[in-house]
Amino acid sequence: MDKMLSELKKLISIDSPTGFTRTAADYTVERLRELGYSPEKTNKGCVLCCLGGEGDPVVFAAHLDTLGAMVAEVKGNGRLRLTRIGGMNANNAECENAKVFTRGGRVYEGCFQMNDPSVHVNGDYSDQKRNWDSMELVLDEFVSSRDDTEKLGIATGDYVCFDPRFRVTETGFIKSRFLDDKLSVAILLDFARRIKEQGLKLRRKVYIYVTVFEEVGHGCSSGLPADAKDIISVDMGCVGQGLACREEQVSICVKDSAGPYNYDLTGELIDAAKRLKLDYALDVYPHYGSDADAALEAGYDLRHGLIGAGVYASHGYERSHVKGAENTLKLVMGMCVEY
Repeated sequence: MDKMLSELKKLISIDSPTGFTRTAADYTVERLRELGYSPEKTNKGCVLCCLGGEGDPVVFAAHLDTLGAMVAEVKGNGRLRLTRIGGMNANNAECENAKVFTRGGRVYEGCFQMNDPSVHVNGDYSDQKRNWDSMELVLDEFVSSRDDTEKLGIATGDYVCFDPRFRVTETGFIKSRFLDDKLSVAILLDFARRIKEQGLKLRRKVYIYVTVFEEVGHGCSSGLPADAKDIISVDMGCVGQGLACREEQVSICVKDSAGPYNYDLTGELIDAAKRLKLDYALDVYPHYGSDADAALEAGYDLRHGLIGAGVYASHGYERSHVKGAENTLKLVMGMCVEY
């Protein structure tokens, strides 16, 4: 899995909160072209690519867009009040380094802190709520007023991207922000690579669709191929209290916040996992929506399913495992590769 991990590290290093994904999408297009495919970008910025095969078309969808923030106000003290992009929680980003991307092309660094973060000064530090109004981005620049900051070219609407802090441990754990869902994009790119390098024979037509608006709910609401029959969202598998999945497993979701997934397609995923003797879990996700849900909500007539490597601490500093990625890759292959 070393090549997959190398790909993941490159994807993680490209900042891509929802709405700021062009660089990451262009990188994905270039990687697919290097492998010998002919990917297309939709008007919305998603990446669609046919990997080959004939008949009974299936779409494997994963998303490049991540959580992040945007400048909501340049404050009187020169610091920045932020608004979240997607489901990012302010308390999960406390004391995190970040970069501000201006529309003029400049990049500034800073740190996301409480409004009065010194425990030697603020006696109520431990009791104060962490939210987007009680916290601010402190720029690593000599600024003390709104005018100072605006002279740097920083303005409302500029994107703020948090440091992912990617690492892989000797025991195979993958730790980083934004494994949701760049881990799945890396898995699908590795699948595409294996088709070419290993000469894998596909028993059905296969598309991958890399979306860029999943975190705000409409990643797969447009742009899907007209001949598609099935859509399988390859996203984060939830790990937490009341759920069976662990980081080293592939999770097969049977129901999420939008309702149950297609019974027959879910059954086929389970059968493939059993046939390949994969380490998998079945789960109901209590607070979750996927690109497959968005496709059905948009009116597409498709069977839909959801799988993914187990991810702990979702939307925070996330953790998965190489074995979870491997089990997920094998399940994707089990749904469309001729053995």
